[in-house]
Amino acid sequence: MFLEIKNLKKSFGKNGSYVEVLKGITTTVEKGEMCVIQGASGSGKSTLLNCIGGLDTPDSGGVTVDGKEIVGLKPEALSDYRRDYLGFIFQFYNLVPNLTVKENVEVCGYLSPEPMAMAMLFEVLGLTEHQNKFPSQLSGGQQQRCAIARALVKNPKLLLCDEPTGALDSKTAKDILILMEKINQTFGTTMIIITHNNAIKDMVHRVITIKDGTISNTYQNEQRIPAADLEEL
Repeated sequence: MFLEIKNLKKSFGKNGSYVEVLKGITTTVEKGEMCVIQGASGSGKSTLLNCIGGLDTPDSGGVTVDGKEIVGLKPEALSDYRRDYLGFIFQFYNLVPNLTVKENVEVCGYLSPEPMAMAMLFEVLGLTEHQNKFPSQLSGGQQQRCAIARALVKNPKLLLCDEPTGALDSKTAKDILILMEKINQTFGTTMIIITHNNAIKDMVHRVITIKDGTISNTYQNEQRIPAADLEEL
């Protein structure tokens, strides 16, 4: 099993502001699977993703990735884990403002012994003509595409995606999903995707639904729809 989550609990605040966000999440994801996590706002989706990514520290429970338990790791070891295993796509772009698009992507490419070809990423994501621009010269959608290219160029073992197509038009969203599907098929990259786009769940292997900090449903798609055939993106 590539990803194992065992009785994961996470809360925020104290006394009157105390909120229990994750109330004992237990689930697994196989190596090479694309997995969608769904749920209403405040259900705990992003907190779960942050715990998997080593960005939030759980109160209790375990998160094992490729045989490595990450809960309890010291900051330096967590940094190594994120560098060696993960690619992140979040709602906020977090681009380096004084680097061009190409340089923002190159920074992550240098971290991988087998980076993806940037020219291919730029073409698919519609960034070829923008690669020498700075983030301040880009639209919000173009900045999101740059953030996606930066995450994918490292060819990560585990790609954590929080609304990866949320800021994009329908055509570009489909192009990105087609690319992610191709990466999954070619390199076996395990992907966890948080999305409010209901169509995306039809292209993945596994769907997990969270409600009020617990898993309310989980299933595997027996008949997946190719990303190119998805509707209503």
